[in-house]
Amino acid sequence: MNALHAIILGIIEGITEFLPISSTGHMILTANLLHLTETDFVKSFEIFIQLGAILAVVILYWKRVLLSWKTFSRVAVAFIPTAVIGLLAYKFVKAHLLGNMHVVLWSLFLGGIFLVVFEYFQKGKTARVNTIESITYTQALWIGIFQAIAIIPGVSRSAATIVGGLALGIARDTIVEFSFMLAIPTMLAATGLDLIKSGFHFSGQETEMLGIGFVVAFISAFFAIKFLLDYVKNHTFVSFGVYRIGISIAFLLYLIY
Repeated sequence: MNALHAIILGIIEGITEFLPISSTGHMILTANLLHLTETDFVKSFEIFIQLGAILAVVILYWKRVLLSWKTFSRVAVAFIPTAVIGLLAYKFVKAHLLGNMHVVLWSLFLGGIFLVVFEYFQKGKTARVNTIESITYTQALWIGIFQAIAIIPGVSRSAATIVGGLALGIARDTIVEFSFMLAIPTMLAATGLDLIKSGFHFSGQETEMLGIGFVVAFISAFFAIKFLLDYVKNHTFVSFGVYRIGISIAFLLYLIY
């Protein structure tokens, strides 16, 4: 991996982390296009630079998360299922799922179909919960369970939490913001666990690549968050579903030919 690879992957991470199209899936696809072997370091890089994207959320939302007990407690409850499942499945996911092109492409394709179908049946439904403070602890727990599904590369953490929230009757803009906030402990835990498991054994050049990816991911994520908050005011997620289907088919054809 060189600096250009780190910049490209950082941009992809920042843009896709909060959109319902799977940042991990896109980084795996991009690494393949760049002919990067999915070594343990590349896998760790793909996890670590998520912290850059999360920093953008921290800057935007830290006051609301830390200074509001109602918000903080709901984020904490939603984080529990992901923490438990992530800890139990970490070894299996990193060894067998991360870097697995078949898993990523199927997840993107099926997830895209699901998004389109879900939005069709969601049409005309009125939200019952319009603020994060109004989300019940039971609903928060269910959102966390939905998020845990995204441990499969290509599913998309944001898609899973947003769809779960919409299914529970939470307003679109509310669940999008809650998904942003829930990303903070989720990504911090994922990165921390990976760093502990790797023993912080990175060479000087690898550390430099991590730093470049982190900064680039932060900058691109900041603008991606602003875009999505604006987008959900007047749009559904159908276009993202269509995009997922299109890119999975396009990449499959690329691999074949």
